[in-house]
Amino acid sequence: MATPTSFSTCLSQKCVIAPEPIDKYRNYLTCNYSNLVSKRSIVSNAICVSGGLRQHCMQKERISMRNGVRCGALEVKNTKPSLSLGRKFELDDVIEAQQFDREILGNIFEVAREMEKVEKNSPGSQILRGYLMATLFYEPSTRTRLSFESAMKRLGGEVLTTENAREFSSAAKGETLEDSIRTVEGYSDIIVMRHFESGAARRAAATAEIPVINAGDGPGQHPTQALLDVYTIDREIGKLDGIKVALVGDLANGRTVRSLAYLLAKYQDVKIYFVSPEVVKMKDDIKDYLTSQGVEWEESADLMEVAAKCDVVYQTRIQRERFGERIDLYEEARGKYIVDKGVLNVMQKHAVVMHPLPRLDEITVDVDGDPRAAYFRQAKNGLYIRMALLKLLLVGW
Repeated sequence: MATPTSFSTCLSQKCVIAPEPIDKYRNYLTCNYSNLVSKRSIVSNAICVSGGLRQHCMQKERISMRNGVRCGALEVKNTKPSLSLGRKFELDDVIEAQQFDREILGNIFEVAREMEKVEKNSPGSQILRGYLMATLFYEPSTRTRLSFESAMKRLGGEVLTTENAREFSSAAKGETLEDSIRTVEGYSDIIVMRHFESGAARRAAATAEIPVINAGDGPGQHPTQALLDVYTIDREIGKLDGIKVALVGDLANGRTVRSLAYLLAKYQDVKIYFVSPEVVKMKDDIKDYLTSQGVEWEESADLMEVAAKCDVVYQTRIQRERFGERIDLYEEARGKYIVDKGVLNVMQKHAVVMHPLPRLDEITVDVDGDPRAAYFRQAKNGLYIRMALLKLLLVGW
């Protein structure tokens, strides 16, 4: 292939041979040549070096073209980055737990374990340098929004953020979700969105030409939470096949437990216990799905009995915001099932208590000191899972 003489030459070619030894340059570009048929198809990776390109690198500019090449500047110090780049991730967007099969889950978890080793100034900490992530949150969030933003920054990327977009974005003026997405994608390379309506993430993904990650859509799903939950179970219990899991609390409105149930169905010999007040029982669509997948499930009103059997007690908050004006129903459900020292006393030694957080009074604070209280470790695992997803969606395996 001919040596390029200009930056435009690089854009028209899949691969470029450097006119001088590449180790002369501290900065280089990895270029993903876009296949126009696919939303985000990575055909090949190449190292592009020329006078003009080197100047672009040193200026640390990101160059994006709708029908061309996306290039991100990377810093290297005479070492090869430890994380591979380029093989396309199987998914264009992360919208629901049903997208994942067992093989993909295992591969994501492997990348997440690599991310646990990424430290400041390590080669892997700059793999998303030059990329911008927009966090568009129409509902309040602490852990999800901050963990995504932390994940992006720990990989060298930058963040554009809005919190409470329902009130402080153009949505308050009546702008449609589709128009908001079309606008925001012009400023960023990936969108992470939380919305109050079930199905909103799917609408956003259908509109956007860049990856969209569902960070929770009303009572619908929260797939990245489910990923970190399963990752946590694997890390804490040491296996995913043959486990027993109690899902406790608001199962009717809990998007976290819905997504988790879908992922647990990927594994063998799993049994799920549903423990909840009558008014917030698990909906039939999840029960029917589990039955169709051959997953055994059981409803119970006795938390103590179930906790004694299970490897995981997954507690959730009774969500007042999902009850609307029916405060009487909220008060009826709240406080019925609480994980306290009494529950710990009947749990097995290897078992763990998990919670997607935030908690109110459904787990007492005296549980926090027990080594089986895994919920803060669970929250930390969210950082590694989200680092893995951002890496995979933006630059591939």
